[in-house]
Amino acid sequence: MNFKNSLYICSLLICIVSFSLHAQRVGVVMSGGGASGLAHVGVLKALEEHHIPIDYISGTSIGSIIGGLYASGYSPLEIEKMVTDETFYKLTKGEMSVRLGYYINKREDYASWLMFKLSFNNSFLTNLPTNLINSVPIDFYLMETFAASNSASNYNFDSLFIPFRCVASDIVKKESVVFKKGDLPSAIRASMSYPFYIRPITIDSTLLFDGGLYNNFPTNIMYDELFPDLIIGSSVTENTEIPNDENVFLQLRNMLMKKSNFNPVCENAVTIQPWANVSSFDFDMVQRLIDSGYVATIRQISEIKKHMYHYSDSLQLLEKRNRFKAKCLSEKIIYNKVIVNGVNKKTESFVTKTITKSREEFTMKQLKRQYFRMMSDEKIKSSYPTSKLDTATGKYTLTLNTKKDKHFFLDIGGNISNRPISHFFLGVQYNHVGKIGFTAYANGYLGKLTSSSLTKLRFEIPTKIPFYIEPSITISRWDYYKSSTLFYNFEKPAYLIQDDFFGELNIGMPLGNTGKVELTGGISEWKNRYYQAEQFTKTDTSDVSIFDFQFGQISYQINTHNRKQYASEGTKLLFRAKFLNGLESYIPGTTATDSIKSINTPGHSWFNFKLSIDKYIKPIKYFKVGAFGEVVYSTQDFFRNYNASILSAPAFNPIPESQTIFIDNYRAHKYFATGLKLIANPMKNIDVRFEGYFFQPIQSILKTKDGKAEYSAPFLYRNFLGMGALVYHSPIGPLSVGLNYYDKKQNSFSFFFHFGYTIYNKKSID
Repeated sequence: MNFKNSLYICSLLICIVSFSLHAQRVGVVMSGGGASGLAHVGVLKALEEHHIPIDYISGTSIGSIIGGLYASGYSPLEIEKMVTDETFYKLTKGEMSVRLGYYINKREDYASWLMFKLSFNNSFLTNLPTNLINSVPIDFYLMETFAASNSASNYNFDSLFIPFRCVASDIVKKESVVFKKGDLPSAIRASMSYPFYIRPITIDSTLLFDGGLYNNFPTNIMYDELFPDLIIGSSVTENTEIPNDENVFLQLRNMLMKKSNFNPVCENAVTIQPWANVSSFDFDMVQRLIDSGYVATIRQISEIKKHMYHYSDSLQLLEKRNRFKAKCLSEKIIYNKVIVNGVNKKTESFVTKTITKSREEFTMKQLKRQYFRMMSDEKIKSSYPTSKLDTATGKYTLTLNTKKDKHFFLDIGGNISNRPISHFFLGVQYNHVGKIGFTAYANGYLGKLTSSSLTKLRFEIPTKIPFYIEPSITISRWDYYKSSTLFYNFEKPAYLIQDDFFGELNIGMPLGNTGKVELTGGISEWKNRYYQAEQFTKTDTSDVSIFDFQFGQISYQINTHNRKQYASEGTKLLFRAKFLNGLESYIPGTTATDSIKSINTPGHSWFNFKLSIDKYIKPIKYFKVGAFGEVVYSTQDFFRNYNASILSAPAFNPIPESQTIFIDNYRAHKYFATGLKLIANPMKNIDVRFEGYFFQPIQSILKTKDGKAEYSAPFLYRNFLGMGALVYHSPIGPLSVGLNYYDKKQNSFSFFFHFGYTIYNKKSID
C-alpha cells in the first residue's frame, strides 16, 4: 500500500472517529405535574416512531417515574401498557391488589367513620396525618420494578440503558437534590413524594420531598450534567395556583414551592406542551393524557427535525434495549439476608420472622407475599424496602427501614337515621409489637336500638404458619320496641328487648392471603323479654326467656369487598359449622298462657351450618351486578313458646336496615335464599342500587292457638324483600336514601335516610 492510499485511509478513519465523537446527542426532560405527567408516555412514543434519538433523560416527580422506566430499558409501548393497567391506577390511590391483602390482619367491621392515631407523648400537631394515601404499595412497586436494572447498572445512573437524572427537594436547605447514582427506586420515590399526598422518605439522613417544589422542569440539570446537543422538553404543568383564604393545601404548597423556570436553557431546545387539564391526583383519563402527549409531539415534529442531523435506527435501538434487558434478566433476585433498621431487637425479630418465615433464601415473589402480609399489620407504620446486590455471593440483601405506628388508635362513628335507630360509636385500640404482636381493643355503641360494648385482646404469633389467639367479652342490649317508631305508621311495634352477655376465645390462622380459618369456643347468657299478646298495659309484666349455653364453631371466611357496607366489588364468603348446648329458663308474664311462675325446660342442643356468598361482577364500566346466595341448616328444636322459638331461630338480614327490625317471616331453622343486585355508578362515589332477595324456608315456624310453635308444610311460604337506594360514599362514610320493601307486612314500603353504618357488635346466637 503506497503512502498516498495510507494517508487517505487514515484521514477517512479520523473523520469517522471525529464524527462519532461529535455525533448529535439528544436529551429529553420531563416535568412534574401529577397525573398530567402521563402525557410524557405519548411524547416518548412519538419521538421513537419518528426515529428521534433519546440519548439522555431526566425528570421530576411523575417525570422521574416515566423517565426511570425508559432509562431502565422499557419501551414506550411497554410503559403505556404498565400505566394503563389497573394495578398502576390502584397504586396512585394507595390501594393494594386484593390478592395481596391479608385477611387475617383485617380489622373487624364496625361503625367507625374516622380513625385517629395518637401518641400522648407528643403534641396535637404531631398526631395529624402527613400523607393522604398509603405509600406501601408504591414503595414495593418501585423496588420490584427497578431492582434488576438498578444492580445491572452497578448503581450508576450513567450505566442504565441511557443515562438518567432525577430531582428531589431538601426542604431544610431549601434546595434541589440531584440523583445520578445510588438506589434508583429510592431516588424516584424521593422525587415523587408530593407533600401531604405521599409520605416523604429519608436518604443519607436527609428528609426528601417532591422535586417539583424547587425544580419542576429540570432542563438546567440536563444541560449542566449531561451536555446534550438538543434538549426536548415535555412540560405538563405551570407554576402552582394562587392560594385563597379557604384552601389550606394551596397555602402550604405555595409556602414551600419555588417558581419554576419553563423557558429553554439553551438555543437548541424544543418544548412540547401537551393538553393536561386534569388535577394532580386525577388518574382516570390515562389514555387521553398519553394520546395528548403523542399528538402534541407530532405537531412539533417538524420543528424538532429542523435541529436534527442524526436519526436513530429502529433495529439498532431494539438490539441495544434487548442487550440491557438481558443483562437485567441475568440478575436473578434471590435474598439471603434481611436487615431491619429503626426498631428495637424484639420488633426486629418480629419483622424478620414475618418476612423470611425462617427461610435461608427467598425470591422476590416470596418477599412480595410476605411483605404485604406484614404491612397489613396496623402496628407497623412503614417499612421502606431497598435491595442491594452482594457481588461476592450474587445474592441480595433486603434492608427494611421500619417504624412502628402510634400505640393508640381512636375510632369515632355511628349512624344518623330518620328512624330512632341512630347511634354513636366509639372505639379505642392499643397496639404493641415485640417478639409477638399484641392488641387491646374496646368499643361501645349507644343508641335507642342497641347499647353495646366489646372488649378483646389479641396475641399474634409470627411462626411459620402465623396464628392469633383472641379472647373477648361482649355485652349488648337490643330494644326493638323503642326503635320501631317511625315518622309514619309502618306497623304496630312489638315489645321485645334482648340482653346478650357472652365471652369467647378465637384461634385463627390464614388460609391464603384472602381467607382465614377460625376456631371459636364460648359461653353466653341470652335473655329475651316480650309480651305474648299484642295488647298490653304499663301494669303488665313481660315474659322472660333465658338461654344459658356453651358453643363451639369452626368457620372459613373470605372477604375482598371494597367497602364494609354498600360494596360494589369483590367477594365475601362464609362457611360456618356451629354447635350449641344449653338450658332454657322461662318466667311467664301477665300476658302468658302459662300460669307457673318459673319453669326450667329441658336442655337444647343443636348443630347449625351456614354457607353464604356475596359476589360482584363488573360487566361494563359504569354498571355492576352482584349475586347473593345463602343456605342455613339447623337441627334446632322449639323453645317453650312461639316467641322464644322465633327469637332464637336463624335470621335472614341481607339489607342494611333489615337487622334493625324484627320480622318473623324472615326467620327459620332451615332455609335457602338468593339475591340479585344491580348497581349503576353515574358519577364518582355515587351509586344507584337496586337489590332484590328471595327467602325460602324449608318449613316456616308458625304460632299455634295456645302460643306454641309448630312447623308448616314444606315450602308452603316464601317471602321477598328488597331495597332501592341512592348512595354517596363520602370520605367518612356512606350517605344513603331510599326505600325498603318487606313482603306481606302492612305498609310494606319504608323510607330511609342514613348517614353512617348500620354495623353492630355480633350476637352470640347468630
